[in-house]
Amino acid sequence: MDTQKWWFQFATSMNSERDSETTFEEDSQPNDEVVPYSDDETEDELDDQEPAVEPEQNRVNREAEETRETLRKDCTWQVKANDRSFHEQPHFMKTRFFCIKESKYANNAIKTYKYNAFSFLPMNLFEQFKRAANFYFLILLILQAIPQISTLAWYTTLFPLLVVLGITAIKDLVDDVARHKMDNEINNRTCEVIKDGRFKVAKWKEIQVGDVIRLKKNDFIPADVLLLSSSEPNSLCYVETAELDGETNLKFKMALEITHQYLQRENSLTTFDGFIECEEPNNRLDKFAGTLFWRNTRFPLDADKILLRGCVIRNTDFCHGLVIFAGADTKIMKNSGKTRFKRTKIDYLMNYMVYTIFVVLILVSAGLAIGHAYWEAQVGNYSWYLYDGEDYTPSYRGFLNFWGYIIILNTMVPISLYVSVEVIRLGQSYFINWDLQMYYPEKDTPAKARTTTLNEQLGQIHYVFSDKTGTLTQNIMTFKKCCINGQIYGDHRDASQNSHSKIEQVDFSWNMFADGKLAFYDHYLIEQIQSGKESEVRQFFFLLAVCHTVMVDRTDGQLNYQAASPDEGALVNAARNFGFAFLARTQNTITISELGTERTYDVLAILDFNSDRKRMSIIVRTPEGNIRLYCKGADTVIYERLHQMNPTKQETQDALDIFASETLRTLCLCYKEIEEKEYEEWNKKYMAASLVSTNRDEALDKVYEEIEKDLILLGATAIEDKLQDGVPETISKLAKADIKIWVLTGDKKETAENIGFACELLTEDTTVCYGEDINALLHTRMENQRNRGGVYAKFVPPVHETFFPPGENRALIITGSWLNEILLEKKTKRSKILKLKFPRTEEERRMRTQSKRCLEARKEQRQKNFVDLACECSAVICCRVTPKQKAMVVDLVKRYKKAITLAIGDGANDVNMIKTAHIGVGISGQEGMQAVMSSDYSFAQFRYLQRLLLVHGRWSYIRMCKFLRYFFYKNFAFTLVHFWYSFFNGYSAQTAYEDWFITLYNVLYSSLPVLLVGLLDQDVSDKLSLRFPGLYVVGQRDLLFNYKKFFVSLVHGILTSMILFFIPLGAYLQTVGQDGEAPSDYQSFAVTIASALIITVNFQIGLDTSYWTFVNAFSIFGSIALYFGIMFDFHSAGIHVLFPSAFQFTGTASNALRQPYIWLTIILTVAVCLLPVVAIRFLSMTIWPSESDKIQKHRKRLKAEEQWKRRQRVFRRGVSSRRSAYAFSHQRGYADLISSGRSIRKKRSPLDAVIADGTAEYRRTVAS
Repeated sequence: MDTQKWWFQFATSMNSERDSETTFEEDSQPNDEVVPYSDDETEDELDDQEPAVEPEQNRVNREAEETRETLRKDCTWQVKANDRSFHEQPHFMKTRFFCIKESKYANNAIKTYKYNAFSFLPMNLFEQFKRAANFYFLILLILQAIPQISTLAWYTTLFPLLVVLGITAIKDLVDDVARHKMDNEINNRTCEVIKDGRFKVAKWKEIQVGDVIRLKKNDFIPADVLLLSSSEPNSLCYVETAELDGETNLKFKMALEITHQYLQRENSLTTFDGFIECEEPNNRLDKFAGTLFWRNTRFPLDADKILLRGCVIRNTDFCHGLVIFAGADTKIMKNSGKTRFKRTKIDYLMNYMVYTIFVVLILVSAGLAIGHAYWEAQVGNYSWYLYDGEDYTPSYRGFLNFWGYIIILNTMVPISLYVSVEVIRLGQSYFINWDLQMYYPEKDTPAKARTTTLNEQLGQIHYVFSDKTGTLTQNIMTFKKCCINGQIYGDHRDASQNSHSKIEQVDFSWNMFADGKLAFYDHYLIEQIQSGKESEVRQFFFLLAVCHTVMVDRTDGQLNYQAASPDEGALVNAARNFGFAFLARTQNTITISELGTERTYDVLAILDFNSDRKRMSIIVRTPEGNIRLYCKGADTVIYERLHQMNPTKQETQDALDIFASETLRTLCLCYKEIEEKEYEEWNKKYMAASLVSTNRDEALDKVYEEIEKDLILLGATAIEDKLQDGVPETISKLAKADIKIWVLTGDKKETAENIGFACELLTEDTTVCYGEDINALLHTRMENQRNRGGVYAKFVPPVHETFFPPGENRALIITGSWLNEILLEKKTKRSKILKLKFPRTEEERRMRTQSKRCLEARKEQRQKNFVDLACECSAVICCRVTPKQKAMVVDLVKRYKKAITLAIGDGANDVNMIKTAHIGVGISGQEGMQAVMSSDYSFAQFRYLQRLLLVHGRWSYIRMCKFLRYFFYKNFAFTLVHFWYSFFNGYSAQTAYEDWFITLYNVLYSSLPVLLVGLLDQDVSDKLSLRFPGLYVVGQRDLLFNYKKFFVSLVHGILTSMILFFIPLGAYLQTVGQDGEAPSDYQSFAVTIASALIITVNFQIGLDTSYWTFVNAFSIFGSIALYFGIMFDFHSAGIHVLFPSAFQFTGTASNALRQPYIWLTIILTVAVCLLPVVAIRFLSMTIWPSESDKIQKHRKRLKAEEQWKRRQRVFRRGVSSRRSAYAFSHQRGYADLISSGRSIRKKRSPLDAVIADGTAEYRRTVAS
């Protein structure tokens, strides 16, 4: 009976586990408005987020126990203020290497370099010899030192190997020196640290965990620090997080009240001995959990009290902080992801081809060795004149000859291939750096190839993954248009309401508060404001000036606004320019300049924004005693709360549709008169809700709903989230090149969708699918696959089904929450019964393992289906995603599509994605350098991506493919002459060339022309490359270099080697020279073949050259001249006298090449090699021309550059194309700070006074 009960419990637990982890219909549907759980969030943390109904006392007891348990389990990171020795205790040490130990607390120095002065040589040589080709030639060098098998002098391998190793080492050294410089620049920044009882200037790399530091305005934060105090009220500190998330709007942090009160003076900071227990270092930018123990009291710590490394202090004169995480432990470094060694697709293919050549080399050498053994047995043993004094058996002689042929034929695996590839890539990288058309003069920022190994991969991109904020957009919001009382303003009109195509922008000089930055062209709106004919117009801009949570600061008489979002800042700035300037605020008042007249209003309540409300309101009392509510919010929520008698409701709706069709971000404005009695009744409920200890936000939202109804519509604003210049054109060009764009952003769904339309990633004809649609489709597909996956599934061929009918233009917009739901990444609370300890049998373990395998297989199939579905869409936008999810999406496409990916971003939240993609591009702008430092390429504007891919990427791919095809060809043609010669020398491993010719062939005689083709060749110009993006597809389809092209080069090389050997052989068989001497000796024969080879391969690269310059022509004829010059020098009597054993071809060149017969033989050999190639090229370009051939043929006619035109939008009245992109922050604004008075500045003490005057009065918390 007990056994049955136990099995019932186990089965129940397994079902519960399966249900909790694999169900498609969760009780709680994903929330589109929130970013999903943090990357490192544990299941226990997720459990804590679930609401539960339980008795109050039980809840209190449970929370106390959980707090203690959490501290014991998670808060294992301990920090002692002003006590460096504490962190060096033995139990904080960890073993790094054998017995070498170091502290688990990282120092603050950042290290990205690979070598130091002592490790460079051994480590670099070790890394280079890990390459198969280099190691192979090292083995060859050793073999050549063995006299019994050496058929070539040792220097024929040593000299090229030293050149290859030397050039690669110099390149690696230059790269690493640049890394050293960048590391030193960051590590040597300075800040003030408490040492020996006072603040002293110290370098960042000297900062340690537990140090107390002081930061000043505009300083970068050197580590993750706990904010202790600042110069602002309540120790607020404003930080700019642009380097973390690309957002330039300021965010605020606030110290604990206890530290704000007692840690302002230098002497109190010196004696501060607080102890912190917190979570271990992790990558969660938005979360922190810990406890401060000080003065016999514990104080909870959260993310609002932590200043993260990489942020910048703004609008705060100074602040003090305690270092909690340093260096590699900081959150920004934890978010950097693992640095991956990136190699191109051509690299992998090239390695496989080199392995193929290895196999061919071994087979050919073995065949020739067997031939030699047979020949020795049949001929050599019976020919007395061939006796060499060694009594070896034929089989042993064949074995020795096997190694001899390995040495002779080693040039089939070209030693100079890798170094030549590196030189070409280095040159192409410099061309990218020097491209003036990718230089951004406004920020003095050139394009930069930060790696030199990926250039040709730029010509093979299938998918581009882009961030939105700061990458596609400038993150600058501009007030463009508005609709007031049903009338649209913002077009080009004069004061008489007449439209003009060309008109000067509005002059705001009449307004003393105008900042002069707003470009507006509707003079009629200014006329309406100044005349006051329509009261609604003034009311409209007054609402913008009063209904917000913006902070104001005066500097040198200028107003500076600090907004929770750039949208809100743009609206307040617009009101300021139109004559309604927000001047100041206190806890209970707000002061506005209304067309030059200052008026102060009592603020009765601020009803703040959140993602559920999608609106904010403010209730004010006018100087006349009237009470009004002003509200602004998304049209979808405002229209539900309007009074029935709103005459301009339909006109405003039409205006919203027009604004949305122009991809502007819309916001509705409305107001309401409130009676004194109504306000007093509502205020009682409001005060009661404000004091609720649990679910306070929900209680307040209910009270807000009661007052926000029967509103009078004033109009709507239209803000432009300014795209970077050329973004729509770039996306259009990339789409024509069959490159798919996916946008991955942490922004809201509506905002991301709006930008999709603005940059023409989405069009009015696009059918948009959302998370719920995709979930249903994938659920159906999984059911179908499960039904087909029976016993006979392996006998049925796989069926490739499409998710959508062909021909439709579809796009996918999915949020991070839905992404977790669909990809089965959602972390859920497991059944508690699984945590019970009970005996486990082998059967249970087997069932558990089988269950996990099924879940993994199911998850993998689900992910593959999602990728297949998403790739059928013309565009994909993932919004509200975490940095880890961005990287996950990139990895899924890499894994299941085997496609080449590129990720482009500008902030630290893009670093993981940039490192995961095959190629990472960083936007170097105002948002910091974190993404740039982790990228492979960087530039200042998104529009430069089209030139990077369509010009530099395509050219690099074509050049590299042409180089590799020719390189393999010339080496096969050179090496296989030895193979044909073997049939006539008893397979004796005798070389067909002079030793020095073999040594210098790849280094001098044939290297320069092919290097120049790899650096300079281009099939069409850069302008034509951009005009015809379809040319790009050859790289995506691997058409120019693959195994087929490799075998074509192999066959071409074999045929050329046959012609090079057999035509001179036939000419030499029965000949007599002019002087009666026979020129058919071995040395003359070697010179003839070598001369024909050099002329043939150099003329062949001339045939392969598409873009001729003087340098190309000089290199071809110069290489031939160099060959003859060196040959005559090496064959001279003088050098033979100096080195008789090394130079044995004395007089051969001069004797052989004075015979006309030899020259005729050389000319005939070259002609037979090249004329068929010329004929085939002519027929190919005439009968089967490629796309580039056609463009090249008509290039003069196509020189006029085509102008890109934006797609025309059609506005259809009555058909709503509105995409509500309400202009608010992603989080609550500053309303709590304002209403509590914590942000209101009192008289500020200067920094010097705070330091010097220990008895000064310090600001205390303003009573609410």
